[in-house]
Amino acid sequence: MLLFYVVLLAMVALFLALRLYSVLGKRTGHEQQPLARSADDRPLPVTLPRTTEATQASAPVANRNIEPRAEQGLRAVIAGESGFDVAQFLNGAQAAYRMTLEAFWKGDEDALADLVERDVLAAFVEAIEQRREAGETLDNRLIRVESAKIVDATVEGREARITVRFDADIAAVTRDAEGHVIAGSLSDAVETHDVWTFARTLKSGDPNWKLVDTDEA
Repeated sequence: MLLFYVVLLAMVALFLALRLYSVLGKRTGHEQQPLARSADDRPLPVTLPRTTEATQASAPVANRNIEPRAEQGLRAVIAGESGFDVAQFLNGAQAAYRMTLEAFWKGDEDALADLVERDVLAAFVEAIEQRREAGETLDNRLIRVESAKIVDATVEGREARITVRFDADIAAVTRDAEGHVIAGSLSDAVETHDVWTFARTLKSGDPNWKLVDTDEA
């Protein structure tokens, strides 16, 4: 008798399973269809513009890191050397700004010679020698470069010049021969606004831009 009930329950279970499959396992034509997206909801295709040497020279270069008056000069730079990249130049300019300041503060004339043009080097060396004669040292720190913006650009022949304005925070300290602080504070950064001009001969074997002029904004 027990075996009979077991078999009967198994048959009932099989019957229910088949009924469920007939309902859930097949499409009847009444299933809910996904809602059609409107034209505004559909994802737009992403296309990347092609860049050629011809379009590089004529394409707008304006952005928030470039003053309008520098645009024409930058187009001339790109026309003279198609591999020139504004963003890469600005990154390099910021690195050069930091390295030049740190070399000057440390009195490292050899490092400066690789970064700046002859006349600028002479001015830096003179200031370094005056510090040495006074027995003073600089304990300065470049805290951050808030912004670096191209404010002018020119090309004469193959000589390109690009002027960059740096807005930075610098903690400046001057120490005497005994190491005592005689001016400044490392805990109080000062806003500085420098305008530096870098130059390079386009299509030359030397890829480096050198500092040829410094000024304050």
